[in-house]
Amino acid sequence: MTDKVRLAVIGVGTIGTAHVRDIPRTENAVLAAVCDIDAARARSAGEAAGVPFYTDYRQMLEKERIGGVIVATPHYDHTPISIHAMQRGTSVLVEKPEAVHVRDARRMNEAYQQAKARHPGLIYSIMLMTRTQGPYARLKAMIDAGDLGRLIRTTWIVTDWFRTQAYYDNGDWRATWSGEGGGVLLNQCPHNLDVYQWLVGLPARVTGFAAIGKYHDIEVEDEVTGFFEHENGMVGHFVTTTAESPGTNRLEIVGENGKVVWEGGKILLARNETSMLQFLRNSPQPFARVPSHVEEVAFKDTGESGHRLVIQNFAAAIQDPSTPLIAHGTEGIRGLSLGNAIMLSSWQGKTVELPLDEECYERLLKERIAASKRTAKGKAGTAAIVDASGSFQR
Repeated sequence: MTDKVRLAVIGVGTIGTAHVRDIPRTENAVLAAVCDIDAARARSAGEAAGVPFYTDYRQMLEKERIGGVIVATPHYDHTPISIHAMQRGTSVLVEKPEAVHVRDARRMNEAYQQAKARHPGLIYSIMLMTRTQGPYARLKAMIDAGDLGRLIRTTWIVTDWFRTQAYYDNGDWRATWSGEGGGVLLNQCPHNLDVYQWLVGLPARVTGFAAIGKYHDIEVEDEVTGFFEHENGMVGHFVTTTAESPGTNRLEIVGENGKVVWEGGKILLARNETSMLQFLRNSPQPFARVPSHVEEVAFKDTGESGHRLVIQNFAAAIQDPSTPLIAHGTEGIRGLSLGNAIMLSSWQGKTVELPLDEECYERLLKERIAASKRTAKGKAGTAAIVDASGSFQR
């Protein structure tokens, strides 16, 4: 029997603490150590789990026998910690987003490729667990099978990421350019942006409108609308906010063969009897509509958010590197580039093209970091750990 993989969690705040709980529930991994810059938090988490605890991840990697690390720190720290671990030959599962901006994500991806040349068994994964969830997996299968034919439009209204001011006040790194690097696009929506590109691909051009602190006392975006133009002619829309309650989570994908809608726990497919593109060209009737019927599409529900499944998959890949990853770490740059493009377009007041001008985005972000006003309402190291399980969308 293959030994369980020894995993360590770096960053035991709200999400990291959830990973600490999940690891013992996986069949192929064991918690080996925890690390946090807050000594009291590190001690509390370590003693509760009965494992060594550290405040310096370098020291932990030096002293402990670790098969892989889960990086669950504030966003800016994802890059240096992940690169350091990979250079040592330690496999990495990084929380979303992969990085704050595309240039850092590219640095991580390049570091992985270089480290893997020296350590062939190195695994790099990212916590994009939404891909494991039944409805999205079913939509992916439908699109890949060509059920909808040529894609015409994808619209995602995802405004049920409601957050109160108290949420933003819990930790001075939150909702600041210097501490978090962004707002709803970088914190709540990386999963949605990843699923969007996973289903229908990245657009060629992006036009974004982002409101900064429109409803909350924050310096980053809390309301966003994005318009996407794809090379194949498909258009996309992405609407999100952390200030709408009750919110909406409606994903609508239109193809020539029909329309599929994911909302309220159901996938409904309006299936056309013939291609609407052919019908509109060939029908002699000026007001005719394509005959169609609506059917509910079944999908298998895992019954969980997917975090544990990604950890289990990560450990399995460490045991056997031929194991396909749910989301390879290098794929994180794709959804991140979409979010960065929305912000860059909004900052510049014009449509931007992908691939993104990474240097320009980093420069404009640094300007905002230089002017960032980190609040004194909370401290990053002492922010309260809360149960966030209710916020994980399914």
